[in-house]
Order: sequence, then structure tokens, then C-alpha cells
Amino acid sequence: MDLGLNGKRAIVIGGTKGLGLAVCEGLAAEGVNLLIFARGQEQLAVSGADLEHRFRIQVLTEQGDISSEADVDRLAARAQSLEDVQILIVNTPRPPSPMRDFLDENDPVRWDAAFRDQLHGALLVLRKLTPILLRTGWGRVVAITSASVKQPMPRHAVSTIFRAGVQAAVKHLAMETAALGVTVNAVAPATILTPTFGTYHDLEERIQRTPVKRMGRPEELAATVAFLCSVQAAFITGELIQIDGGATLALC
Repeated sequence: MDLGLNGKRAIVIGGTKGLGLAVCEGLAAEGVNLLIFARGQEQLAVSGADLEHRFRIQVLTEQGDISSEADVDRLAARAQSLEDVQILIVNTPRPPSPMRDFLDENDPVRWDAAFRDQLHGALLVLRKLTPILLRTGWGRVVAITSASVKQPMPRHAVSTIFRAGVQAAVKHLAMETAALGVTVNAVAPATILTPTFGTYHDLEERIQRTPVKRMGRPEELAATVAFLCSVQAAFITGELIQIDGGATLALC
């Protein structure tokens, strides 16, 4: 299936490692040029050069932190100067570690860090970059949240609460941009095999709770994101797509 993405450009937040890098690879395989935004300048250079070499696309990079309005403004100005930006991938940093239950989250520093990284930063990106996609009358926004948005998981309080706010923003934005040619969706992964998961003490328990009895692969999430960005997905907006091997049991 030709997704109709060749030659378009995607802004990918946090695209140098983990799920963000997997999404970059999935889009690059479809001929999508990239503008990657991340905190680490060295990793930006390494990942950008590698993606250009492997997929023969153009990769631009911008160093910054999504919790900084000045940094997001600088990214928006860079994107505004480009004529081919039509895709926005909002991938926020991980919550503070270790994960805790709600009543055990007594440290205001952790709450503030999670708020700024997972909700405040995501809202800045959505508000300041979505208007750029509206210029051409065609665009795709995909936010990467968590399966806990649909079905809260133990010890995921700060992640669930703030990522649920991102999902609310996705719904509102989808209503405002649908008639203007821009769809807005979210994907909600769980138990995807990234280096971080090797540190989880309950990893085997999580796998056993997953009906497919294995971990998901980053490229499986990336393929779903690529489809949501495609021309074929034009009638899908405001949705939350679970990528969790059937682990989420909620009916709706």
C-alpha cells in the first residue's frame, strides 16, 4: 500500500531514541523528510546522520526542550520557514522513575517535572505547531500517550493523569481542525520493547497479562503511526488507538 507520504516532512518530538526514533524510521521508510526536535545535541547529530544514510531522506534537527516555550517558539519559527511540513508527531519524555501509586506521589518536584514534560510541553507543541499544518489544507497530528489513558495501571499515577490531559487536547483539536484538512489522533502503547523496559521488575507479569503473550516491537507502533499519517486515514480523527497486544480490557 502506498501511504502517499513520499516527499512530505514530519516534525518528530523526541525522535532520537526509543519510540520516537522508531517513528522516525517508519516515516523515513515511506520517504518522509524529518525535522527532529530533542534535548541532546550529540544524539540529534548521530540519529540524524544515520537516518539520512539509511533512508536517503533529508533530516533537519533542532535542539530544545518541549517544556521551554522559548525552545518551542524557535522550533515553530524553523518549521514556518519550511514549505513541506505537514505532519506533527508529539512524543513526550518518560515520567519520573520509579513509577508510584497516587498516594505515594508525595514529592512536588516529581509532579512538576511530569506536568511540564508530559502535559505542558505537549500543549505548547500542539498550540504553536498545528497552525503551521493548516497552511496547505492537509496535515496529520499524532500524539504518543499511554494505554493507561484508557485503563489506568498500578504505579502510573503521574503518567496517567497528565497523558489523559493530552488525550483531551487531542479531542478538542480534532474538532477544530477536521474541516480544515488536518486530522488529530493519539496512539496508546503498552509493553513495547525499548531499552527502558529492561529495568522493570514486573516485566514477566506484564507479558503474562498481555493476551498475545509477548512484548510489542517499536516498529509495530511506528507502522500504526505511519498509517494514521497516510492519505488513506483521512476519515480517522479524534481517536485513541491502543497498541498493547490486547492488554487494555476497557470496552470503550
